[in-house]
Amino acid sequence: MLQSIRSASQHWLGKIVLSVIFTFLIAGVAIFGVEEFFRGGSSTTVATVGKTPITAEEVRTAYQNQLQRYQQQLKRTLTPDQARALGLERQVLSQLITEAALDQKTADLGLAVSDATVLKAIQDEPSFKGANGSFDRTLFYQTLQRAGLNEALFVREQRSVIARLQLADATVADLPVPQAMREAVHRYSTERRSATVLALTPAAAGEIPAPSDDDLKGYYEANKASFRAPEYRSLNLLVLEPETLAKPDAVSEADAKTAYEANKSRFGQPERRTIQQISFPDEAAAQEARAKIESGEQPFEAVAVARGADPKELTLGTLAKSELFDPAVADAAFGLEQGKVSQPVKGRFGTVLLRVTAIEPGNVKPFDAVKDEVRKEVALIRARQDLDKTQDAIEDARASAKPLADIAKERGLTVLSIPAVDARGLDPAGNPVEGIPDKDTTMAAAFRADVGNDTEALRTKDGGSIWYDVVKVTPPREKPLDEVRDEVVKGWTKAETDKRLVAKSKELVERLEKGDAVATVAQEAGISVKEVTDLGRNQSKDDLSNETVERIFVTPVGKAASAPSGEGRAVFKVTAATMPAFVPGTPTDTQLVNSLRTALSDDVLGEFLTEVQKSAGVSVNQAAFRRALGGEY
Repeated sequence: MLQSIRSASQHWLGKIVLSVIFTFLIAGVAIFGVEEFFRGGSSTTVATVGKTPITAEEVRTAYQNQLQRYQQQLKRTLTPDQARALGLERQVLSQLITEAALDQKTADLGLAVSDATVLKAIQDEPSFKGANGSFDRTLFYQTLQRAGLNEALFVREQRSVIARLQLADATVADLPVPQAMREAVHRYSTERRSATVLALTPAAAGEIPAPSDDDLKGYYEANKASFRAPEYRSLNLLVLEPETLAKPDAVSEADAKTAYEANKSRFGQPERRTIQQISFPDEAAAQEARAKIESGEQPFEAVAVARGADPKELTLGTLAKSELFDPAVADAAFGLEQGKVSQPVKGRFGTVLLRVTAIEPGNVKPFDAVKDEVRKEVALIRARQDLDKTQDAIEDARASAKPLADIAKERGLTVLSIPAVDARGLDPAGNPVEGIPDKDTTMAAAFRADVGNDTEALRTKDGGSIWYDVVKVTPPREKPLDEVRDEVVKGWTKAETDKRLVAKSKELVERLEKGDAVATVAQEAGISVKEVTDLGRNQSKDDLSNETVERIFVTPVGKAASAPSGEGRAVFKVTAATMPAFVPGTPTDTQLVNSLRTALSDDVLGEFLTEVQKSAGVSVNQAAFRRALGGEY
């Protein structure tokens, strides 16, 4: 039943139940004390599943673990507001309730996991295997110690994890996939249709007269929401990233030259050499062999054969100096003349003789050609080193209620002042506001804050910070007709055109349904007609949008209909529908069975978990839940 803890973890439920132990353990997330997670603690109970309590310590530990996973994936620090917007708190609580419900069910069913099964699962875990691929007891205990666990606690929780997996596996093992379901999916995915299409462009609506005042007033009143100005906010942003702190002009020429010399190979093509190598047990043997080569008694290749080496495998490759792992070998090889044999070289892996058989000269740009680039790189490195110190200093200044403008002035930084911006990052003219870093995150935070709020700094993907103040809030308002008259005229004209096209398409569809020839209908209407074949569901083709194609698929063969198509409409008559025969047992059918079985397993497990929780009884103390994550005790 339980083939492998590792394979089970690929399933969504496996991930849920395994995350309790291995994510906390291997990731080393002991922020609030992992041991407390297993032990329970004496804090206020946040939730109860049957007879199983979920403590505040468990919630905090699981929350911090999940938060760290998100931050690692996003490569940035999340503020509490950002984590809340992602629904992190509810995810964690739901996960803990699911685990507790499964534990309750395994206990009710009397499921037990043998010591041998637990031992095998631990020994098979890759994180506990040494360099030889076998279970390393020392590594096992070191890992437990780093996580603040003892062996008894770990084994107990591992036993629970395995029981959950066994229960889940038994619930969905070998679910049958009905043939009727496979046939339905086959028909849906393989059906192809053909249709004759008549294109109605906006020109087919004829000339639209100018609207009267009453027309405009009526359209404006019916569509006021479309002409509503969104909420705008005036913001001050102080962005601190390595690039904003970097001062290339402050990098001296001497420092720039030092950096250039240390990384010269990056500024062009470095010299490359084809290098051969023979290994020896000691320096004396290497010196003796070199004497034979130099005297002409034995060539280099013959010495290699005598050492048991294949002459075809002597060459290390054509390499740059930086590509050689052993510094001693690199220095010796790049100090040799072509065709010469080195003195014995004591490398990291023994004594060797080297020979250079070819040299490809390097082509490196001179310092003067790249000095500006070097200065920028050196300044950026220094800025990254000073970033944390500057961030702390700004936080201290913010804590003393100093305005962003004053903080920026003291540190030679620039405040980005935005007079008006909406939640999408657009100005009142509808243009994107330039210079806002990580716009989605920044705007979401700025529109959750209020004037005078002590806002928390946002973290950028590069490890920088964004401090922001809301200076002014302009509430949303309805724009008067006079202010948006041009927009209203445009909207009314579009609506009138669409209305005429709908009426025209209805007329044409009725003629086609009566049996009039498509070519005749198209000619009399003065519109183009074309045949479209091999249409598949959810696949736009030629000028037909997905919406038009989907409408063709819901229209019976031989029938006519219409659908929006770009700025106009498409009138069509379905001429054919074909599909290949369904053949059970083919590779395609087998692949479909596997895919549908996964989906069915997810559905069954979801229903099972819902029923387990319902049967056990779940109660949540919302106040304790808020305190657990807010630190209020």
